[in-house]
Amino acid sequence: MAIKTFPENLSQNKGLPIRIVTPEFGHISAESAAQYGSAQRLPYYFFLFVWQGSSSEVIDGETMEIGENELLFALPHQVRQLAPGGHGADYYKLGFDNECLARLPKKFPFLLNPLNRQKISFTPDAARRLSNAFKILNELLRTADNDPELILAYLNSLLTEINAAYFVLHKKPAPEGLDKFLGFRLFVEDNLTEQPAITEIAEKLALSTDGLYRIVKQHSGVSPKEFIIERLIIEARRRMYHEPNTSVKELAFELGFNDPGYFSRLFKKVTGKTIAGFYQDLSL
Repeated sequence: MAIKTFPENLSQNKGLPIRIVTPEFGHISAESAAQYGSAQRLPYYFFLFVWQGSSSEVIDGETMEIGENELLFALPHQVRQLAPGGHGADYYKLGFDNECLARLPKKFPFLLNPLNRQKISFTPDAARRLSNAFKILNELLRTADNDPELILAYLNSLLTEINAAYFVLHKKPAPEGLDKFLGFRLFVEDNLTEQPAITEIAEKLALSTDGLYRIVKQHSGVSPKEFIIERLIIEARRRMYHEPNTSVKELAFELGFNDPGYFSRLFKKVTGKTIAGFYQDLSL
């Protein structure tokens, strides 16, 4: 059973945790927006599709520019920061959680971001289809008691279109070993702070350690160990941004490091900054 993580007061449907925002629909009040602050650790999936014009989003501290016929997606636990400036002339923002995904007939590998790309460009024809799907969802979500199954049908079409574009436009429609790599990423996400051993992960995926190394290296460009370290540092940065008063010792223990000193050295090696320096940048 999927765990509900979507704020109940944001859902636009009585039976589903989902919300859509367009230039003229779906915006929350200034008072409600103030409750979330200028940065939010996302508890749900977030999409921004720009049909015309341009926009920008700050995800995990990185500013991403989104142009015409482009879509940005962000995953649960990433930190979304309000970007300066407004959105383009025509856009759709969509949010939903794992409860919606659990009710869809298939899985969507792009949501694990195996190619490490969160911005997708669409051909004009694909962008038109995507815009139509967003438009229908927008119409359905204007009435809170519309049939959830109808909404899910169009959400399924929308995610199918996005999944196809994610892989086809990066010329990697079905890379060899992708299923195993997705399994590796999923296992790492589910067990990140336990810092599982590479041998344990390989065994879970029915691979040799050499086989796991080859697959992870092929799809990410780094070794399994390096992948886990980079993911841990990303998680550290998210927690530091969201909880700036956490001590180095507390943060290290939360992430599964028994030695805070080693964690501090590792953080500097990966980011080029000390933890104190990173905190200082956050306060500016």
